Amino acid sequence: MRILIVEDDAAMARGLAERLKLSGFAVDIESDGASAAQTALLEPYSLIILDINLPNVSGFGVLHKIRQAGSTVPVMILTARYATGDKVSGLALGADDYLSKPFDIAEFDARVRALVRRGQGLPNPTLICGPLAFDRAAGTITLSGRPLELRRREFAVLEVLMTRAGKVVSKERLIAEVFGFDEAVAPNAAELYVGRVRQKLGPDGPRIRTVRGLGYLLEVQ
Repeated sequence: MRILIVEDDAAMARGLAERLKLSGFAVDIESDGASAAQTALLEPYSLIILDINLPNVSGFGVLHKIRQAGSTVPVMILTARYATGDKVSGLALGADDYLSKPFDIAEFDARVRALVRRGQGLPNPTLICGPLAFDRAAGTITLSGRPLELRRREFAVLEVLMTRAGKVVSKERLIAEVFGFDEAVAPNAAELYVGRVRQKLGPDGPRIRTVRGLGYLLEVQ
């Protein structure tokens, strides 16, 4: 899953990005409102985390442009502005959540997972794919009740395939969901990480089938 952080405080943006990457998200960062409004429409982001006080175009302006373009991507406003009027304005423009700084990081994590889940039309926090169970609230995947030990990008690959179980996911879409714009991507990255996930699923897990020329499909019986 891919998240866009729009924040002009570089230290804050880096800290949030590292936190989200540990949870398996690919993360892009924009610090300028005008650029953010364009970037937000380039990729099917799972979530946009948006500050209000931004150079050139305010967060409210970015949100207006996103919604005016027809995007339904979940948006969390994350800002030091906590006045009721600001919250009302943000929600009226189409924000899905509003969190004031400073904030509790555990609450931030929970809100992120809830918004991503809601945006994918998956209100149930637990996603079941055969013997695989993905607890989206806890951020864990189990196989036949046992925790599945996955590295960050392996986790992200499996999450993408599980949320689209029974459907083909192209290599390009898989890479876009797992890597940020600024991350180097090897030509065989999709094959490499899918291969690692297959090994960890072993004979007890569902099969990840390669659909030649199209991508990968997680089979669920």
